[in-house]
Amino acid sequence: MSDKNEIGALLLRVMLGIVFLAHGASKFQGGIENIVGWFESIGLPGALAYVVATIELVGGIALILGIGTRIVSALIGLIMIGAIVTVQFAAGFLDGYAYDLVLLIMAVYLVLNGSKLLSIGQLIFRGQDNDDSFVKTA
Repeated sequence: MSDKNEIGALLLRVMLGIVFLAHGASKFQGGIENIVGWFESIGLPGALAYVVATIELVGGIALILGIGTRIVSALIGLIMIGAIVTVQFAAGFLDGYAYDLVLLIMAVYLVLNGSKLLSIGQLIFRGQDNDDSFVKTA
C-alpha cells in the first residue's frame, strides 16, 4: 500500500474509532438500561445492547490504537448492517440510513485493506508474517 493510501487508511481508522468510542461511551454514560429497554421495544434482545455498546466502546479504542483493525471493523460493519435493517432503513436515505451507510463503508474498507500506519498491532507483530488480516489478496 502506498504512503498516501496508508495515510488515508489511518484517517479512516482513527475517525471510525473516535465515532464508535463516543457512541459506546454515550450508551454507558446515558444509562445502558435505557438502551436495553429501547432494544427490547424494537424487538431485539435487551442483552444485545450490552454487546453492541461494548463493541463500540472497546472497538473504538482498539481502532484508534490500531489493534485488531480488520476484526473490529468487521464487528462494527455487522452493527451498522443491523442498525440500517432494523431501524434506519424505514426512515429513508437522508433521514435514516445515510450516516450509518457511510460508517459501514468505512468499516468495509478497513476490513479489506487494514491500516498499519501508527498501529500498535503493527509494532507488536513487526517482523512476523502478519498483516493484521483475515482477507488475503493475490
